[in-house]
This record gives sequence, C-alpha cells and structure tokens, in this order.
Amino acid sequence: MTDLEQQVLTQVRAIISNEEQVIGRRATLVPLKKAIIADGDIRNVIDIVSTDPALAAHLLWRCNCAASPSINTNNRTLKDALIRLGQVNIYRYAFTFYLKERLDELPQPYRKLVQAYWRLTESIAVEAVDSLHQMQGVNIDPDEVQTLALFSVFGQIIALTAFAYLNADSEQSFPLSIIKNLIDTQQQTLTLEAFESLGLDDELQHEFMIAHNLRQTRDANSPGLVLRRILSMRGLLLNPL
Repeated sequence: MTDLEQQVLTQVRAIISNEEQVIGRRATLVPLKKAIIADGDIRNVIDIVSTDPALAAHLLWRCNCAASPSINTNNRTLKDALIRLGQVNIYRYAFTFYLKERLDELPQPYRKLVQAYWRLTESIAVEAVDSLHQMQGVNIDPDEVQTLALFSVFGQIIALTAFAYLNADSEQSFPLSIIKNLIDTQQQTLTLEAFESLGLDDELQHEFMIAHNLRQTRDANSPGLVLRRILSMRGLLLNPL
C-alpha cells in the first residue's frame, strides 16, 4: 500500500466511524433506535415511524415485497406490517431507507457510482427472496433474507460514500483509482468496521459473514445460507467457495 493510499484509508475509516455524517434524517432514526434498544412497547415504534410518512410507506412496501406471492398482503395496515416485521427488521429497513436518501445527495460522479451499487443490492434482494420462496422445508423469515440482502455490498457503498465526503472537504482531490484499490484490497475490513461503527445489530453482521462464506453454520434456517448461493453465482463473495 502506498503512503497516499494509507492516508486515504485512515481518513475514510475516520468518516465511516461517524454515524451522524454517514446517515441522514437523524431526527427519526435516533429515537427509533433508542426505542428498539429499550425493547419497549411496539406502539412507541409505530408512533415514531408514523412521524415520517415516506418511511412508513417504504416499510409497508418492503413488507409486501418480502411476502410470498401466494399471500395477499396488499391491504395490510402499517401497524400489522410493523408487528409482523419485528423491531430488528424495522430498524434495518429504516437504516437502508435513510442511507439511500443520503446517497442520492452525493455529488457526481460518486452518486452515479453508488447508485449502481444500490441497484445491484436491490436486484440481489429480489433474487434472494424469490429463491427463498422456492425452497421447501425451511423456516426462514423472508424479511430477514431481504434486510440481509440489502447489505450485500455494504462495505463498497459506505467506503465510496466516505470517499466522496473526504474529497468534498479536502483541499487535495484524490483520484477515484485510490478508493477502487482500497475497496478491492480492504473490502472486508471496511465492511466489518462499518457494521460496528454504524451500530447495526450483531445478528445482521453474523449472517452477513455466513453469506460471504467468512463464517460457517449448521443452521439450515440461516438467512445467510440463502444469500450465499446468490452471491456465489454472481461472483460477489468476500471469501469465494
């Protein structure tokens, strides 16, 4: 690693550790996180989600996307959807919703690059949920598969976002080739640091590692195993089979 790459890596990691800088709309996400950590009444979570109609609509849409095509969920109320999702999935969906909002605010060319990663993420999520619905004899929550899939290339997205912030605030403009090299060589480190720094739940990180073949499991009902097959076919595993 060159001295310049080491300098950029250090600064990118510092930005990744700043949850407030990476994620927008803190007025909703922070109280939502506190309510979930407190493990209080689901009604408190519903009230917080309801303060942002766009988030509420998004959660209802996500819930319907993950459901089996054989189940009619179009008339599900927000309350019913949130109760079914459970607090962990609610927070994961909310996190990705606000992250996507933040990505849409990035300057070019970073916005275009990150949006390409996001489209990839969405396609992986669709494929993973479809794959789950075709499986027999498993007891896996489709929302857990979908929320996990939305973090498939999390490290790349967060690293590129941090690099965009770095270049925006720096007197020196760093070439894109530097962050490309860092993502290629430091992807696992940057990803796991992002999980830790941004306060995501331990189970999500555990299943992410299973999905990327970084950790093994004997649990036939692991969402990570569902996603692993998709990532392997796409050549995206951090640790190829």
